[in-house]
Amino acid sequence: MILINLLPHREVKRQERKRAFFSALALAGLVGMALVVVWYAVIQQLSSSQQARNRFLSAEIKTLDAQIKDIASLKSDIDGLKARQQAVEDLQTDRNVPVYLMNELVKQTPEGVYLTSIRQADNIVTVTGMSQTNERVSEMLRNTAYNSAWLERPELIEIKAAPTQGRDPRRLFDFSMRLTIKRPQSILGAASGASAPKNPATGKGA
Repeated sequence: MILINLLPHREVKRQERKRAFFSALALAGLVGMALVVVWYAVIQQLSSSQQARNRFLSAEIKTLDAQIKDIASLKSDIDGLKARQQAVEDLQTDRNVPVYLMNELVKQTPEGVYLTSIRQADNIVTVTGMSQTNERVSEMLRNTAYNSAWLERPELIEIKAAPTQGRDPRRLFDFSMRLTIKRPQSILGAASGASAPKNPATGKGA
């Protein structure tokens, strides 16, 4: 017996393919939405973590700023203490300078030279006196220029023949010179070197 299918089989297959296509499309849409949701959740988590790190960094920066201000204030206090310490040291040095000055002038003044006046203004000392010869004055200039631990830059202001005294045949010379006292640091260094005990075996400071 011969069977003949009179149903529209092509239309049925077309409908089945269409249903399959839309099913696959719906599934792909659901998968895509799921991926978007997961990606959004990941982005939100990363963003939250970054914001937490930013808040932590902001708090640490504020703490460091406060510490920097404290350090700046502490540095200012230290500078103030150093300035006061330097002022005290300078005052102590200035109190001892006249003693050093007189002692140094005694050591550097050669025989035949007599000092009649010593005037100090800040670190400049003006000395006047009398000398038996011009060479004695030159010797004093050399001594204070090269051999003095406390004086430097000697400058001869004037030298002239002094008027004779009665029948005294000796010719004397009046002179004046200007000297500079070395800086307090140099003076302190020289003082410590001068006060250091000497080694009897070598004759040098310990």
